[in-house]
Amino acid sequence: MLILGATGGTGKHIVAQALEAGHDVAILARDPAKAGPSGPRLQVTAGDVTDRSALVDAMRGRHVVISAIGRGYSFKSERLIERAVPVIIAAMQSAGLRRLVFTSSFGVGDSFADAPLLPKLFFSTLLRGIYADKLIGERAIKSSNLEWTIVQPTKMTDGPLTRSYRSGERLTTHGSASISRADVAHYLLRAAADAATIGKTIVVSN
Repeated sequence: MLILGATGGTGKHIVAQALEAGHDVAILARDPAKAGPSGPRLQVTAGDVTDRSALVDAMRGRHVVISAIGRGYSFKSERLIERAVPVIIAAMQSAGLRRLVFTSSFGVGDSFADAPLLPKLFFSTLLRGIYADKLIGERAIKSSNLEWTIVQPTKMTDGPLTRSYRSGERLTTHGSASISRADVAHYLLRAAADAATIGKTIVVSN
């Protein structure tokens, strides 16, 4: 598998859990030094998610792309998703790779209606630009011919891996629902191997 956003908070968990499960893992990183120790089942390619040539190189020999790209704790989107997603889609098509599991956020698109009032206010004010950018990415993925799954975690924390969380196309949440990044990584890896999630947007939460 190829993991994008592998040096971020969620991405590091995906890499660690994928390697522990015995997968061969490739990552694309602007700064390979942040990828941590290399190993026989870890391939690191230097490059940016908006660089089609670097993406195609990293995709060779892979069967699935898991994306955890994002702006971290920033409230400024820098149009990252809008710029990256079309390039990722084009690179996958060039590489003959169809399976994409993409991390978005709860409250983007249709799931906004299922959010409690306080998170809705947060989504539509401080996170307005971030969520608008993610929505553009989701729409581009849904209109592609890829075998996609979009995963929308609620607020992510640095809590432990519990393997005990809820997932579904519609989830009832209360207050400030959350899920650990480790559990999000666990679900992303599950979804990558689950054909039943293809063409679906899945919310994950505690």
